Amino acid sequence: MAEVGFGDLVKAVVDVERGMMAVDADLHSDEEALLLEHGSEQRHLWGINIYPGLPAEQRVEFDSMINIRPSQGNRSRGVDDPVVQARILAIVGSLIVA
Repeated sequence: MAEVGFGDLVKAVVDVERGMMAVDADLHSDEEALLLEHGSEQRHLWGINIYPGLPAEQRVEFDSMINIRPSQGNRSRGVDDPVVQARILAIVGSLIVA
């Protein structure tokens, strides 16, 4: 997927409540919309980039415009809460076979 799309990364949106993710769209917002259409709640959705060519501990980048949500205390494109980061990493780790 990475080679066909962005070269070295795949965009994904993770639903930390439902333990699922949408992958491989041009925009995180497209993946977010897909998950919302299928019952996810926006407050549980976080955008990431996955670099399949990197070791597991470096594979996930927390960076997406959909992550900016001051109402939840997240004022950056990253994921500021380490607990949420850990949940995202656990979900990605359980869904990706390297």
